[in-house]
Amino acid sequence: MNKEQMEEQEMLRVQREQQERIEKLHILNRYAEKGQILFVGSSLMEQFPVNEILMTKGLFYKIYNRGVSGFTTADMLNHMDTMVFDLEPSRIFINIGTNDIGAPDYSEDALLSNYRRILAQIKEQLPEAEVYVMAYYPVNETDKLSRCAQGESTFANRNNRNIDAANRRIAGLAAEMGMHFIDVSEGLRDAQGKLKAEFTVEGIHMYANAYYVIFENMERYL
Repeated sequence: MNKEQMEEQEMLRVQREQQERIEKLHILNRYAEKGQILFVGSSLMEQFPVNEILMTKGLFYKIYNRGVSGFTTADMLNHMDTMVFDLEPSRIFINIGTNDIGAPDYSEDALLSNYRRILAQIKEQLPEAEVYVMAYYPVNETDKLSRCAQGESTFANRNNRNIDAANRRIAGLAAEMGMHFIDVSEGLRDAQGKLKAEFTVEGIHMYANAYYVIFENMERYL
């Protein structure tokens, strides 16, 4: 099997897993209580162990996690009912777009265009919901993933320079639409502004210790 065939096979595997996740969420939504808190986005949201954190802290918020690994803003637009509207949430925390930034054909303008459509749909269908647009977390291009061939391509666009630039524009978009922009990454960065090595699996995804820091930063918004 050559490289192109392996990449195609991997892409198909990921797509199958995403479709399975969406199908499971669609059924799970039947049992969700309306008007609660929603966490939605891609893998950095899907992997947020928020309910374990709540149990550990003895807190009783009802938070539904509808993150889907690998999703882009375009993917989210294709599944807004399952990811957002079926739950009719009163408060929404969104972290979507880092996979857009990591794509080989990344366009900041395209990211903003899709994000605007996501927020516009929410504003139209859930006008009473409080929406919190979350800043993208920093990455660590010098971590494990960057030392292999895959890492070079992974961090070609998904770097802190592009992330910071996207954050500035996403913040402006949120303000324009009357929504909240929150940066809950305080304490995640090392002296160079990178994601601390002890927090990250491979420079992008994070261990539970990072999510505990994030939760401490965002608890006041819940």
